[in-house]
Amino acid sequence: MSCASCASIIEKTVKDIDGVSSVKVNFATENMVVSYDTKKTDPTIISKEIEPLGYSLVIRSGKEKNKNSETEPENESNSLNKEKLQELASMRQDLYSAIPIAVISSIMMAWEILIIYNILPMMNATVENFFHHLIPVLATYILFVIGRPYLKGIYIFLRHGKANMDTLVGIGTLTAFLYSFTITAFSDLLSPYIDVSHQYYDVTIVVIAFVALGKYLELRSKIKTGDAIQKLIQLQTKTALIKRNGVEVEVSIKDVKHGDQVIIKPGAKIPVDGVVTDGDSFVDESMITGEPIPVQKKIGDNVVAGTVNTNGYLVFSAEKIGSETLLAQIIKMVEDAQGSKAPIEATVDKIASIFVPIVIIFAFLTLATWLIVGSNFMDFSQALSFGIVSFVSILVIACPCALGLATPTAIIVGVGKGAREGILIKDAATLEKLHNTSTVVVDKTGTITKGKPNVVDILNFSDMTDSRLISILASLEKRSEHPIAYAILEYVNELNLEIPDIHKFKNIQGKGVEGVINQNKYFAGNLKLINEMGIKFDTNILETYTSQGKTPIILADSSKVLGCVMIADEIKPEAKKAINDLQKLGIKVVMLTGDDEKTAKYIASQVDVDNVVANVLPKDKLEKIESLQRSGETVVMAGDGVNDAPALAKADVGIAMGTGTDVAIESSGITLLGGDISKLVRAIKLSKLTMRGIKQNLFWAFIYNTLGIPLAAGVFYPIFGWVLNPVFAGFAMAMSSVSVVSNSLRIKTKKY
Repeated sequence: MSCASCASIIEKTVKDIDGVSSVKVNFATENMVVSYDTKKTDPTIISKEIEPLGYSLVIRSGKEKNKNSETEPENESNSLNKEKLQELASMRQDLYSAIPIAVISSIMMAWEILIIYNILPMMNATVENFFHHLIPVLATYILFVIGRPYLKGIYIFLRHGKANMDTLVGIGTLTAFLYSFTITAFSDLLSPYIDVSHQYYDVTIVVIAFVALGKYLELRSKIKTGDAIQKLIQLQTKTALIKRNGVEVEVSIKDVKHGDQVIIKPGAKIPVDGVVTDGDSFVDESMITGEPIPVQKKIGDNVVAGTVNTNGYLVFSAEKIGSETLLAQIIKMVEDAQGSKAPIEATVDKIASIFVPIVIIFAFLTLATWLIVGSNFMDFSQALSFGIVSFVSILVIACPCALGLATPTAIIVGVGKGAREGILIKDAATLEKLHNTSTVVVDKTGTITKGKPNVVDILNFSDMTDSRLISILASLEKRSEHPIAYAILEYVNELNLEIPDIHKFKNIQGKGVEGVINQNKYFAGNLKLINEMGIKFDTNILETYTSQGKTPIILADSSKVLGCVMIADEIKPEAKKAINDLQKLGIKVVMLTGDDEKTAKYIASQVDVDNVVANVLPKDKLEKIESLQRSGETVVMAGDGVNDAPALAKADVGIAMGTGTDVAIESSGITLLGGDISKLVRAIKLSKLTMRGIKQNLFWAFIYNTLGIPLAAGVFYPIFGWVLNPVFAGFAMAMSSVSVVSNSLRIKTKKY
């Protein structure tokens, strides 16, 4: 596709095919997403319908195959990338011949202009005669060899009535060539009527050369905009080392099966998602989450495909393979997002779809105006000359390439930049809505806090050490099924403390547990258990902690309280700064939680959230979102994507705090890998940066055409004597597309 009009032509043609219900064509990514009735049509039929217009489909493979088609995206992407590189190489070869010819033609054109102002002497008659015969030959080569796509654009326009950028350039350069050829062939016959000294072979040569150069630079830049997908695909490994029947064997990634024991040596890349069954190491997950610090992995921890084992030896059980892996989901999500359209793009597409036909009509009207009106104020030959120049200039300068590239290139770069930092954006519409955020609603558990209980305080009232106290407590809790027990056991494991054996264990329903350790009887549980045992204990000691939302686990023997361990869902270390950064952006923050009001207010005070709504059920969260929206707020909801699903769906943008490999990517507009709330701030800043880039691109694209077309038409000639030479129109058109893509690429390097 050569411009946004191509995308519009394909969309309209495919939409008219019987059985097609919807179609979206993206010019920048050169992708089409089509929904169709398989009983009425198929991709082969669709491709045949658009082939007469000069297009065909590269039908994607592996979409309906088995889930373990891990190598499909890589092979497909490599194949498409190879095609692009071959296209780039072909364009480069054309430029090798076109540019020297354009330089020769430009020198001749400049010499003729400078002779008029007595800056250069008259050209030697022999030299002038040589170039007089050479330039038409060079123009013929440029038009019919290098300009083949543009001539094809004219043929398609005449045959099917569909016009695009190639049509504009083709009509313009062919008109200049045929006018010049007619004068050359019939100069004696025409000289009494028109000025035969003005020929425009140089226009044909230089315009096609500039347009070809612009398309080459544009394609090279477009390849760079889409490198996020390529980098993600390169994270995939081609082989895996697995243990089968007690023997280590290296197999292709597509041969890995669920439950296979995968061996990961130091420095190796993890091939599929799974759970560690043996070993201990640190894994670099920066490629997936954007976090630079390697994460410790031990037995029972999840590992993700594409991440790198740093120093230890790991064995894990393959849980997710092929298209099931988190990396495969991320690749698909980024592809879909980069190919999607933002609402602002719909307006641009409508303009682009009618732009080319209007330009062709306007160019012919301009030519007619010069001939009819202009000939009243100047010689007919001069009016014809100005009319031809204006006609060609309008067709060349009005090409809507920059308009078509303005939005999608910025989206591609913005989505790719986010993906590299662990911010997965579902579609362009989400990115556009996000930049208007006025209120962020956050769930407490899993968003502000870590989402799992941890040991936060140890109160020791005995003469034993803290380590001994917590070890005894862990021994009692080891057989308990209460979720809080896991927090104590995890704490003891992290300290590598020895857990003593326990005898005569007994579960006291709703109160706690008891057991015998080293011939001493111990009890662990809540205040109700201690009160029932008749043990005296000053409960005021615990009030400060319980008011902060901490849960006490009391350890006692038969006569006294030995100590108390406080369990709480800890606040994420980055939470307070993230909330402050949101407030600096002028965004209001509301915390919704099902917890009691006392705990909620304490947590909120720690992270500077003023607006707190506690004791809410999932349906209450939904009602709060609706209430904010009714008051005119653009609401972003950040939650864990499970119990917050109704609110996430209702919010203008739902953000899932994705932790681990079971992240619900499809449940929200944006997923923050690793559950880092500071990425929420970065996501909003990224959307603002991307939208600013889109608006800059559209501004320059519209301004360029708004000013360029009247200048090309000769509107300013009666006032200032300005007529735009088609050569400069070609240069301006080529550079406008390159500047738009280059401006989009700046998003990659911008810090935010």
